[in-house]
Parts: sequence; C-alpha cells; structure tokens
Amino acid sequence: MTSENSTMKVVADENIPFVKEAFSEFGDVITISGRKITREILQDASILLVRSITPVNQNLLEGTNIKFIATATIGTDHIDTHYLMENSIGFAFAPASNADSVAEYVIAAILTMVQKKKLNLSNITLGIIGVGNVGSRVFRHASSLGVKCLLNDPPKRRLTQSDFYVSLDQVLEDSDIITIHVPLTTSGEDVTYRMVSHEFLERMKPGTILINTSRGKVIDEKSLRAAHAKTGGLVLDVWENEPGINLETLRMTDICTPHIAGYSYDGKLRGTQMIYNAACAFFFRNPSWSIPNEIATEIINEIDITNSLQPINDAVFSAYPIMEDDRRLREILNKDKSEQEKYFDELRKKYPRRNEFSHFAVKSSNTQTDTLRILSALGFASGLGLKTPENPLTKE
Repeated sequence: MTSENSTMKVVADENIPFVKEAFSEFGDVITISGRKITREILQDASILLVRSITPVNQNLLEGTNIKFIATATIGTDHIDTHYLMENSIGFAFAPASNADSVAEYVIAAILTMVQKKKLNLSNITLGIIGVGNVGSRVFRHASSLGVKCLLNDPPKRRLTQSDFYVSLDQVLEDSDIITIHVPLTTSGEDVTYRMVSHEFLERMKPGTILINTSRGKVIDEKSLRAAHAKTGGLVLDVWENEPGINLETLRMTDICTPHIAGYSYDGKLRGTQMIYNAACAFFFRNPSWSIPNEIATEIINEIDITNSLQPINDAVFSAYPIMEDDRRLREILNKDKSEQEKYFDELRKKYPRRNEFSHFAVKSSNTQTDTLRILSALGFASGLGLKTPENPLTKE
C-alpha cells in the first residue's frame, strides 16, 4: 500500500450506503448530496463516487486530480465516458445491481393496474421493450404469473438472429401492457431518446397500459400528454426533466413515483459492493470489505396468505406497497412551485428502506402449492426464519 493511496480523499454521494465503511481504507471519505458535488469540492480528491443525479463531465472534472470515478447505478448516461478515457481516468459502474428491485417494482405495478382495471392476468399480453438485466427478469417474473410476453430488443435480435425477439410493430399492435427497459441513447442504430413519440403512441393499440422505469427522456412527455386519451393507464417512475417534473404529466398517471424503482436497499448495497471491488482492482488492493451476511440474508417478516383471496397480490403488496410511494409523490401537487424540485429530491434522499422479496417468508397452507411455487419464482422465501439458499446481494 503506497502512502499516496492511504491518504486519498474520496468524495461520495451521501445516498450510497456503507460508503464510508467500504472506502475508509482508501483515505478520508466526504459524503455530500449528489447535486452539490462541484469542481471546487473535487480539487484535492482522487476518487469520486456518484449515483444517477450527478453529471460527470469536463465541466465538473477539468483541473481536478480525480483518478477514479464510479457510479453505484446501472446507467451511465450521466457520465462522459469519452472524456474519462481521453484523460486516463478509471471508471466503473454497477450493471444489474438494482435489476431485481426494478423488476419487483414492475410486477407490483402490473398487479396494481390489473386489479384497478379489472383485467385477467391470464388474458394479458405484456410487451417488454429492452431485454437486458431488468427486462429479462421482468420476463421471468411475468411468465411465472402466467402472462404472455412479447420481447423486443433490436440489438439482441441482430446478434442472435432469433425469432424469440419480435418487432416493435408487433409489440405496439398486440400488447395490453408495455414496459420499457432501455438505456438512454442519442446516437447510433438504436436511438432511445424520445423513443415514445407521437408516432409510437399512434401505432400503439388503444387502451394499452404504459410503464416506464428506464429513463425519463425515453418518453416525449408532450406527445404523451396529447395522446393520453388513447392510453389505458400510465405508470411513470422516471420523468423528462427531473427534478423539475411536469405536474400535468403526473396528474395523468395511475401510478407515479420519484425515480425509485431501483431504490431497494439490496440494490444499493450491491452497487456499493461492485464499485468498491472495482476501486480495489484499479488501485491494486485486495478487497477487505463486504456486505455483512446478516444483512444480506435477513428474513424481515412473515406474510401469512393461508386465508387470502388474492394471495399473490397480498404477498407482493405486503412486501412492497407501491401505492405508498405514489401517495408520497402526489403530495408534490400541494407544494409551492419553489419547493417542488427540492421535494422530489428529498423523497429520493430520504426514501424509506425497501427490502426485496427475498427478505420475506411466506406462510401458506398445504393446498396452496401452486401459489407458493409462483411466489418462490418471484423470489419470496418460505417458512418463518428460513434463509434464502444464497446471498441475494451477490447473485447475478
């Protein structure tokens, strides 16, 4: 260990859990709101750790001594990776760290909308646009519920030449619910910036429920508002101009949340572990910190479904009451305009601890074998106090 490495300054987004415990071996760890990270703060820092709200580019980094940057998120559209490469700055991110979190959010949203719109799960066709880490999990969970899925992923179709992936036209024409899981791209063959445009919405089957948990700018909200009468429901976790979200768009939604689909505690912990391991590799250190196993495998609560009339819904909503997140964001409608952006950020900063399904055991009767099988496929444990067979924070 060099003396330089032992005295490095680390600047980190305060919403990265265990960041001080993990990175203190590198030097002094300064935590701060992601929106308040400035060039001045980075002047004498060597490591910068962010989440999704800090734009990392030349404007932030020029003139600093930053050697390594990591984002504890799956997305990188807020990072100017070309600038980092040109300036020999190390970079890491956390692919798939919160994929289970987002997939569980989508399942909770689908079950909520099916219940609200009085639909039948077995008669629904779900269109999944983008079948990467998140989309593939949504496919697996939805299939376990008996939902027919159409998968659209042009890059994967080109790579595999497989008819498993269908055209966007087929998704738009045949889907009752469409959920979007694409990265935000502004150039190349598969541009996703404002992918949900006037044309997209015109081609969509009337009455389709639309879910977006990817990036806000994937949707042209002006076109969405104009076509609102055509949609059968709207679930938005991400917004075009965060944190200054459009309240007219919000009023149109059936479920609205403040960019927290991937905010499970488990997902955040995985992100911390992944960027810590990457920093150790970059600075040639042997990793010495890991997420405490008792946190990773803890069973928090038992959900009794023995007398439930809707056991799947009751288990999912007990583990993740999605409408509580909706209720909290709708309070923004009662805020003065000058307070709205701060309120949106505060909801994310002070987001209550949300554990994934693997931390919940299910108590069932002997006649509920099929239900228990479905809940197990969704990630729930069975039997009070039983640990999951693997550490859910380190699985891929």
